[in-house]
Amino acid sequence: MKPWITGALCAAMMTAAPVVAEEVLTIGVRSEASSLDPHWTQLSADVQVHEHIFEKLVALDSASQPIPGLAVSWQALDDTTWEFKLREGVKWHDGEDFTADDVLFTFDRLKAGISGAPASPAFQLDKGGKVWTKVDDLTIHITTDGPYPTVAEDLAMLPILAEHAAKGAVESVDFNSGKATMGTGPFKYDTFTPGASVTVVKNPDWWGGDVEWDKVVFRPVTQDASRLAALLNGDVDIIDYPPTVDLPQLQENPEFTVSTIPSDRLIYLMPGYKHVERFITDNDGNVMVPNPMRDWRVRKALSLAINREAIRDRIMGGASLPAKNIVPPGFFGYVEGLEADAYDPAAALALLAEAGYADGFRLMLHGPNDRYINDGRILEAVAQMWTRVGITTEVDAMPRNIFFSRLIRGDDLSMPGFDVPEFSMSLTGWGTVAGEATYTVSGTLETYNAATGGGNGNFGRYSNPEIDARSVLAKRTVDSEKRLALLQEAIRIGMDDYAYIPLHFQVNNWAMRAGLTHKPRTNERTLATEISRVD
Repeated sequence: MKPWITGALCAAMMTAAPVVAEEVLTIGVRSEASSLDPHWTQLSADVQVHEHIFEKLVALDSASQPIPGLAVSWQALDDTTWEFKLREGVKWHDGEDFTADDVLFTFDRLKAGISGAPASPAFQLDKGGKVWTKVDDLTIHITTDGPYPTVAEDLAMLPILAEHAAKGAVESVDFNSGKATMGTGPFKYDTFTPGASVTVVKNPDWWGGDVEWDKVVFRPVTQDASRLAALLNGDVDIIDYPPTVDLPQLQENPEFTVSTIPSDRLIYLMPGYKHVERFITDNDGNVMVPNPMRDWRVRKALSLAINREAIRDRIMGGASLPAKNIVPPGFFGYVEGLEADAYDPAAALALLAEAGYADGFRLMLHGPNDRYINDGRILEAVAQMWTRVGITTEVDAMPRNIFFSRLIRGDDLSMPGFDVPEFSMSLTGWGTVAGEATYTVSGTLETYNAATGGGNGNFGRYSNPEIDARSVLAKRTVDSEKRLALLQEAIRIGMDDYAYIPLHFQVNNWAMRAGLTHKPRTNERTLATEISRVD
């Protein structure tokens, strides 16, 4: 007997189009995005998701150098006026035209402040006293209160929003729900399930051309071993931050590929400079006055007591570059000949004795345990090294969201508009945006000033007028050679004074299944547009 086929099924079989498999890329990430409001934080885990949906006037290439984004060109019309020409024909995800009005709305939103945002990039608009005006639908002018050569670099941190979608939106909430998550980027918002995934889908009308993936899923897997297991099991296609101890096996396994590039992120230890630091005590537990971190000899002794090569070889699996520079080689401002301190515990002991601390003291070292490569293990290693030279060091490691909140404004003296950090010594990291040391010198070495945005990453509240003068002048110096000299002088002064204690630059690694190729980025972000099939 012949099988019985209904007429409807027969017709369907004759007319159905061939099924085309959906191209889905699943990325296993160490940290999930905390918000899809692109003005909420500057954390890499957030920004890398934002950059699939939202774009900036100025983009960055894989080496963090500025390139055209939503602006096709920019030029200085005079000492205080910059003109930005916007890209023509760009559409928002709902088909509306992108215009200068959206840029002005975005800057006005940031300037007004993002309520509740833990680390908004709004400070970039304060620097240089920027004022923005619309010339026509595809031209804006930005004026500054003096010569300001790095306007374009500052704008590389400011995602542009659609006025018609974001006006009146509730900060963070309406972006997480998708209500206001309207961009011009290569992917559109699809779903956001905190703790589980963020999903974006292809924008077929992207001005940048065809996108290879129909859907991209960001799946947070915080534990390194679990993230690697997800890759080995085929649950994800690519992972960031593969465990450094497993890199040799992955590189030798033909079923997997590893991409690598030196990072622009410096990992360093930041002393607290308040007159009294509550996490620094004498050996009997009494608060010390004055705070010993205010003596440069103590800070240098702590640096000499750290064996950076051992950290590189035994903890980082070779994936670090010991450093004393604060920007990596090849970046504007790098200082030739500024080498990492050699491990010298005898010299550290002598310096401590010279400073009056031959008997040592006690210190609490704070840091995250889920943000930087092997951060928890580094904290423990540094604590052991310092204890060996008489600085009895305990470690308090915590999840990154708690750590950064307490690091930035955890002290009881904090108030709206004026942050007071909590910790007396902390491990943190800093990435140099747009390949320019101006951002790093101003952010980490300049005296904290909430009104100007200076010292926005200076969480120890270090202050040195010699650095401030050079940093402020560098920001006003258009001549690149003169600006370079000022920045390098500021860096030398800061490092000679041990304003903070550099450990190393991270080396970024990604691991992926065979059949994929990936263009790695110095800024650690994983972009689906830079991942392709080769099979």
